[in-house]
Amino acid sequence: MLTNKKQNIHGYFLTLLLAMCLKVLPLPDYLSRLNPDWVLLILIYWTLAVPERMGVFNAWCVGIIVDVLTGRLLGQQALVYALVSYTCLKFHKRLRQYPLLQQSLFVFFSLLFAQVLIFWIERIESTTEFTLIFWLPVLVGTVLWPMIYVVLRFIRILGQTR
Repeated sequence: MLTNKKQNIHGYFLTLLLAMCLKVLPLPDYLSRLNPDWVLLILIYWTLAVPERMGVFNAWCVGIIVDVLTGRLLGQQALVYALVSYTCLKFHKRLRQYPLLQQSLFVFFSLLFAQVLIFWIERIESTTEFTLIFWLPVLVGTVLWPMIYVVLRFIRILGQTR
């Protein structure tokens, strides 16, 4: 039983590490505008799948690490990740019952909330412009959610059967 928990934790950390690598991966300009918040997508999945292990504090810690990796204002991503994680925890029993397309709608609003909050914080800090490109990572993340869900569910089930 203890080895299953360890393997699940390893899968959790490895997927978050991969998401962090995708977040800081240097991409051409046209692809970087499409790059969704991979870490937030992974946090949403793990918060919905195993809410007893993934919580607001864990999301906040991951956010601090992402802030350091990306060189943003310290605590910016941590605040966003903690708030989205809290929302996921609050509604996880209901959301797990929904079909994948309805979950995608929740993911859309979570990503949108995160993007608007980050824009608002950056707008206070400097003069950030609001353009249509602002919406692309939210849309791409929403479209990728079913694939992310299936892959992470496979990883979770694989970790439980070992």
